[in-house]
Amino acid sequence: MHPKFKNLPYRSNVGIMLINDDGHVFVGQRLDNNQNAWQMPQGGIDGDEDPQSAAYRELLEETGIEQENVKFLATSSKWLLYDLPEDLIPKLWDGKYRGQKQKWFLFKFLGTNRDINISTEHPEFSSWKWIPKENLLEEIVPFKKSVYESVLREFERI
Repeated sequence: MHPKFKNLPYRSNVGIMLINDDGHVFVGQRLDNNQNAWQMPQGGIDGDEDPQSAAYRELLEETGIEQENVKFLATSSKWLLYDLPEDLIPKLWDGKYRGQKQKWFLFKFLGTNRDINISTEHPEFSSWKWIPKENLLEEIVPFKKSVYESVLREFERI
C-alpha cells in the first residue's frame, strides 16, 4: 500500500449474511459496479449506533427486509478488516479511509421473496439473488474475498 494511505483509519461498518431455508445466501449486484461482482448487504455505523442496530437498519435500507422478517443467529467474534484497492480510496468517503472494519451478523430470513424490495429510497443494488454458500467466493469482488472467507468459516458451524 502506498505510504500516503497507510495511516488512514478504517471505516466502522456492519455486514449481513442472510440465509434462507435452503441455506442459500442473499447477494446483490451493486448499482455502481458494472462488473459481475456481487456482495452481501453491508453499511456504515451511524454515530453512537450499536452494530446490531446498524445491521437491522442497513438490511432494511438495502433490501427492504424488516427486522421481524429475520432471526438473529450469530455475530462475528471479532472485527474483520479489508483494504480498498488504491485507485478506489480517493473516490470513496472523501478519501478519509483506507478500507473498512466490519462486524458481521448472521440472520435467518423468515419472510418470502415478496418481502425483498431493492428499490429503496437510496438503492444500492441493481439486482439480487440467492446463491449456495459454496459459490459465494466466486462472485465477490477480489478485495473482499478474505473477509468473506472468514465470515463463511466462522458461521459454518451454525
